[in-house]
Amino acid sequence: MSINPLSCTTTYRVPYADTDQMGVVYYGNYLTLFERCRNELMRSCPMTYREMEAKGLALPVIEAHVDYKRPALYDDLLELRGTVHSAKGCQIRIDVDVLRDGELLAKGYTVHCCINLATKRPTRLPKELCEQFNSTNKI
Repeated sequence: MSINPLSCTTTYRVPYADTDQMGVVYYGNYLTLFERCRNELMRSCPMTYREMEAKGLALPVIEAHVDYKRPALYDDLLELRGTVHSAKGCQIRIDVDVLRDGELLAKGYTVHCCINLATKRPTRLPKELCEQFNSTNKI
């Protein structure tokens, strides 16, 4: 199913530990920012990551992409905007924009495959999540 966005916005102040010697956010840390945003997005769903794991499910990343536009710097207050782009079968794609004062610094997405933790095999996304997407986005 292709869905209209289920979104969330959160903020994050860049600590020194996230930067390189020049005070610029290290490129690999953007995926950590994506994860922070995804966790907040999941909190708005009827099933959090923790609840999924308790049911024996997980959402490992199977694809990630980042477009870097401008550098984020030490002590910047970043706005992280996450959107469910699509959910189909066992996969979900979440898009994330990283902004500073409304300026787009980076954008990208991660694709996740729902798996059964015991078997490590793909399984359909939980019904509760699909129902949330359907009711929120009027599919």
